Amino acid sequence: MFENLSERLERSFKILKGEGKITEINVAETLKDVRKALLEADVNYKVAKTFTDTVKQKALGQNVLTAVKPSQLMVKIVHDELTELMGGTAQELTLKGHPAIVLMSGLQGSGKTTFSGKLALLQKTKKSKKPLLVACDVYRPAAIKQLQINGEKQEVDVFSMGDTHKPTDIAKAAIAHAQKNGHNVVILDTAGRLHIDEEMMAELQNIKSEVDVHQTLLVVDAMTGQDAVNVAKEFDEKVVIDGVVLTKMDGDSRGGAALSIKAVTGKPILYVGMGEKLSDLEQFYPDRMASRILGMGDVLSLIEKAQANIDIDADKEKEMAARMKKGKFDFEDYLESMRQMRKMGGLSSIMSMLPGMGIKAGELDGMIDEKQLARIEAIVLSMTPKERQNPKLLNPSRKHRIAKGAGVDIAQVNRFIKQFEQSQKMMKQMQGMMGKKGRRMMMPGGMRFPF
Repeated sequence: MFENLSERLERSFKILKGEGKITEINVAETLKDVRKALLEADVNYKVAKTFTDTVKQKALGQNVLTAVKPSQLMVKIVHDELTELMGGTAQELTLKGHPAIVLMSGLQGSGKTTFSGKLALLQKTKKSKKPLLVACDVYRPAAIKQLQINGEKQEVDVFSMGDTHKPTDIAKAAIAHAQKNGHNVVILDTAGRLHIDEEMMAELQNIKSEVDVHQTLLVVDAMTGQDAVNVAKEFDEKVVIDGVVLTKMDGDSRGGAALSIKAVTGKPILYVGMGEKLSDLEQFYPDRMASRILGMGDVLSLIEKAQANIDIDADKEKEMAARMKKGKFDFEDYLESMRQMRKMGGLSSIMSMLPGMGIKAGELDGMIDEKQLARIEAIVLSMTPKERQNPKLLNPSRKHRIAKGAGVDIAQVNRFIKQFEQSQKMMKQMQGMMGKKGRRMMMPGGMRFPF
């Protein structure tokens, strides 16, 4: 996410490194590079120009303290302005009415149906609501089935009348069903098109004229960049939207949509989709996103993700900590760490949120081989419970059996076990340092990196 933009901005700030003070000349040079970086990220031209003009004005009006380097001051100003550009403060989805009705809109392929499922899960688990998913896309048969599958996965009711009724009639019937069965949030998944046309807009307008919609959300594909901004502007003009959802933010997003939508449309970004899983949905925080763009990490989101997904109990946490101090961290602990890490989106997702790693986001995939981690997990799962708890039992014949069960070469098994033993020894040697300092090595919630 924002890999290229982050790299370009980092290079831009290097212009000010070594400078004793901020001058009009070095600011102009830096911001010229910043503007290029924003345009390459597919940010709206007017937005990019206004942004750099504002940063310039604020930078030249600052008295740099001796303790603050010009490059550090520029990063601070850019961070604050990026935050303002994306909306300033996080906006909540406002749900009123009994039931509250949310209308999903967007082009075909933007991820409306998937997001509808994600929103239902969020309302159920975090807001203690009883959501109802409604299949109003009568043009794409797969959409109805997809919504039903998403509903089954998370035990959320799905209302469908097939593909022979008008979307407006389906919406009305769904609301009556919700009132009768105690559903307090109704999510209408509507049809999209490959491009904006009058038929689609008329259909959305008809639903809004017949049903008291409380929130109209537009789902856009973040990977489309500036096109997403244009789509948002046109949807807002024709059907009036209340907020925007950016999907596929975990992909190779240039950042243009996230940085331009609020400035161009005046509508806030409410959520971002960070993966294909129904749990991969984050509330949009402008300040945190600005930190990610500038390579500062996002510890607050990491902690929240840990608190939401990690379910290790306190007693087990104390037990694991005690064993770790003694260098008795076994393969069962390894599996637990892997399980908890996967709940948080994987090692790449975690590391991308950590500041000060000295690793660019774009380099993470190359450094972290998720397939290799999967092979290692297969090795551990091929062990018996006794072997996991007591690695000393792993003689050559047992290792050959494990390699065969995991579908890997015996050399991989030997290499992993050797690395594991070395890690145990290192932990034991560090037992005197594992007090307060040692706790810093753990992820929030007690999870440890599985290596």
